[in-house]
Amino acid sequence: MTSAKLNLPELRITLPQLPCDAAGPVFNAPWEAQAFAMTLALYERGMFTWAEWAVCLNQAIRDAQTAGDPDRGNTYYVHWLTALERISTNKGLVTSDLLLQRRNEWDAAARRTPHGRPIELGR
Repeated sequence: MTSAKLNLPELRITLPQLPCDAAGPVFNAPWEAQAFAMTLALYERGMFTWAEWAVCLNQAIRDAQTAGDPDRGNTYYVHWLTALERISTNKGLVTSDLLLQRRNEWDAAARRTPHGRPIELGR
């Protein structure tokens, strides 16, 4: 697989629903930017193409809509994260068990973190 650099016009064509302004993607929370950055890093390392990513993201959105997501635009990066988990698992980059373990670790960390404080995983 070859490495590819981000091409904003190509990205906007491939992912037309991606929240963007003139400078590029926009985010409502730090975790959204982190999910985008992880996806971009995997793409740049040649782990998948934008076409593969678009199919996976589209499927995650369709699945959510089938399950009742009203598609008001505020859940886009939730679908993005679902697609990132799916494509990473499908490509053998991570196991389902490891994803579940990490999800549980974040849940436990969030529960023990006082409101307004950054959530940090223990080492």
